[in-house]
Amino acid sequence: MEAWDIYHIYPRSFMDSNGDGIGDIQGIIGKLDYLADLGIDGIWLSPIMLSPNADFGYDVSDYRSIDPVYGTIDDFTSLIDKAHALGIRVISDMILNHTSVKHPWFQESSSSKLNAKRHWYIWRDGYQGSPPNNWKAAVGGSAWKFDQNTGQYYYHSFFTEQPDLNWRNPMLLKIFIDELKFWLDIGVDGFRLDVINLIAKDKKFRDNPYLLGIPLFQKHVFTRNRHKSYKIVKELRTRLTNMKTGCLLARFIPCPLGILKLLPAI
Repeated sequence: MEAWDIYHIYPRSFMDSNGDGIGDIQGIIGKLDYLADLGIDGIWLSPIMLSPNADFGYDVSDYRSIDPVYGTIDDFTSLIDKAHALGIRVISDMILNHTSVKHPWFQESSSSKLNAKRHWYIWRDGYQGSPPNNWKAAVGGSAWKFDQNTGQYYYHSFFTEQPDLNWRNPMLLKIFIDELKFWLDIGVDGFRLDVINLIAKDKKFRDNPYLLGIPLFQKHVFTRNRHKSYKIVKELRTRLTNMKTGCLLARFIPCPLGILKLLPAI
């Protein structure tokens, strides 16, 4: 397996090219020669896709647009071209576990129980006036948010502004293969898949057991590290291999600390 030395860039704070106090793509371009001198093989960019920024870009509202605060798609193409000219690969963050509540998919899904995209997200009836089960969000509190419009709860592993996608719906794999291909066609070399081990939840929606018997703390046995998540990542890798392009850099969170693994697809 080929090993890469990858330099992580958080665009918002990396380099501001226009003096507005926020880092941007042109700022990154201006530092590529310096990065090349470090001898790195690639850069990994934290999210730069369109987002309301409830979680600093990890709540995506359009998977095919660059957030204007960072620049344009032409800026990003220029970044890729210069990086490649310097022998630097470009890895883009891709958030598959959830979207923003502002994403058109969720806007449709939450409009009606009968909407075609209803099952793109995780919706459940409550139980005796309470959330469907005891699952907790990573940021604290219940992971279920009641939707007054349709009378059901939607699941969110993180903030309420980040509804989880329903990866037990086979349509999601097809949809995201298209999203990945869009960026690969532009020139991205691969993706860092955020919290990828959270994407499949227990299909029976069983309560998580408490840690040390304390309700505040849970063993996330039914919301993390499900075998289905591994199967989805394996299928994504297979699809990229068949396209003979791209790599997957996956972040797993079995505990509050992240673990990075390189999953080559070439």
